[in-house]
Amino acid sequence: MLKRIDIADLELGMFVHKLEGSWFKHPFWRSKFVLDDQDTLDELQASEVPAVIIDTERGIDLRPTRIERVTQAAANGGVAVQEPPLRRGLRTQRVAAAPRSEDVALTSTVPLSQAREFGHANRVVDRSRKVISKVFLEARLGKTIRAETIEPVVEEIFASVQRNPHAFNGLMRCKRDLEYVYRHALAVSALMVSLGRQMKLSPADQRLAGMAGLMLDMGVSYLPVDLESTGGDFRRIDERIFREHARLGHDQLLASGVPEPVALACLEHHERIDGTGYPHGLTGERISLFGRMAAICDTYDWLVNDAQDQMGLDPSAAMQQLTLLDGAFDRDLLASFIDALGVYPIGSVVELASGRLALVVSQDEADPAKPRVKTFYSLTERRIVPTTEILLARCYGEDRIIAAANPDALGGIDFPAIREKLFASA
Repeated sequence: MLKRIDIADLELGMFVHKLEGSWFKHPFWRSKFVLDDQDTLDELQASEVPAVIIDTERGIDLRPTRIERVTQAAANGGVAVQEPPLRRGLRTQRVAAAPRSEDVALTSTVPLSQAREFGHANRVVDRSRKVISKVFLEARLGKTIRAETIEPVVEEIFASVQRNPHAFNGLMRCKRDLEYVYRHALAVSALMVSLGRQMKLSPADQRLAGMAGLMLDMGVSYLPVDLESTGGDFRRIDERIFREHARLGHDQLLASGVPEPVALACLEHHERIDGTGYPHGLTGERISLFGRMAAICDTYDWLVNDAQDQMGLDPSAAMQQLTLLDGAFDRDLLASFIDALGVYPIGSVVELASGRLALVVSQDEADPAKPRVKTFYSLTERRIVPTTEILLARCYGEDRIIAAANPDALGGIDFPAIREKLFASA
């Protein structure tokens, strides 16, 4: 049975089913857990959580007040009602044995293979699309942005990256059914979490980074333009007007009570280390950490994301482009970003020594320069060929990558469709 109680009535042995209020107001990222240590109890009662939902089937119930005990004793002929004991060991055992729901599975951080995580990531994207589209629409209508609305999206993206650091970003390379604005928001959120993970930021900061990535372009909703005329791709907006989105988004996020580091990232994601960015032309570490991270993640996804009339850059070519923009990005953060995604990020097309083109479908953690690839085109025969999967780190030199390749140069083939098919079978 679920029961709402005041935070002051929380006791050891209770099973917390839900913490009310925003998860930015408390230090607990688990939404369901047995309360079994005093430090956690003290920290919770000192937080800004107004109330909690407890599950009396999985933990102890709220103790009756003295008046309730006297009343109940009178009704029982003067026999006092004993308070229930704390059965922590029993309750903990029952919680561990309880089956997990679909929602719990999507917030689990237990590592999974990339193949298994693709399925989970696809569910996260489908669920997130509805939330993000609603948030952007309400912003367009002038409504306040509520952090609680997007917290579940951030949590599930964070969990997906923890389960497998490459699956979500790989999936976003072939999600052509999403409008650009939503595809970009989800992709940058996952990239921010991946970069934060590589930098060994705390889980709390990784989640904040993920929220920042999700909200970077919220200001686009407040621009005085007809967004439908852009076909859902705000890269078509006049540059002079578009530049205002950073300031507008920052101001609205702050007014909505979104954490300041998230709002600041929104303001600064177009700033550049050398001072050539906007809106304030900040330099170096005058740009916040999340702002410097966002500049890299936002630009990378901007480069690789397909537009209506053309394909985005190949991921490995986009990486090279970032490194060529000397002075624009924080060098240490850029190095961490490359380490997080790999020398040849998932979705890259590479030329093999055997004269074939192949798509990178997963990374080898032990040797990032030798990913798992799937061949699809013969350069010597100039035609599409049956797919062969190659684990370059374990093929003992039978084949190797000799260069990044540009599928646009092939002509006459529907590469986006091929890419989607290869990912689906990965």
